[in-house]
Amino acid sequence: MPIEHKAVYFENPGVENTDEVLRIAKQRADELGIKTIVVASTRGHTAVKAVEVFKGLRVIVVGTATGAREPNVQAFKDENRKIVESKGGTILITTHAFAGVSRALSSKFNTIAIGEIIANTLRIFGHGMKVACEISMMAADSGLVRTDETVIAIGGSGAQGLGADTAIVLSAVNSHNFFDLKIKEILCKPHF
Repeated sequence: MPIEHKAVYFENPGVENTDEVLRIAKQRADELGIKTIVVASTRGHTAVKAVEVFKGLRVIVVGTATGAREPNVQAFKDENRKIVESKGGTILITTHAFAGVSRALSSKFNTIAIGEIIANTLRIFGHGMKVACEISMMAADSGLVRTDETVIAIGGSGAQGLGADTAIVLSAVNSHNFFDLKIKEILCKPHF
């Protein structure tokens, strides 16, 4: 029996879609009984909004690795960390699943590695799609998401990692099982 579900496509990618993405994701989480939300947030602005919208649900915020843009600098703002944690959110700061050593190879040897190929392949669906898949694996690898649960993952395409524009329903996997990752539903994404 077919399942019908409305997907929303935004005219443009970026931060201006954040509030609507969170609303759509919350509505679908309620409909499906999903209890865990994984959301990307570089500086913490999206994270602060997410813990407010998803009250009563498990919110796992995945931030950018320390040193990703500048050596020894963490982009997630302390004031946002305090707000997220005070509202029950969990913050994960770790190496990006598709970057890490792959980025080191490409930087050092001017070549492309498998992680970059996978990331760029996912980007054909939009940058936020790549982010949503990646953060769900990062959360699973850290033991914050079980691989036998369905979650909603939220990512973005905004400049400098600001805002959300993509939400998907998926079964998370550990990164070493990437090809078992199953995207069950696309809730919203930019229409390119």
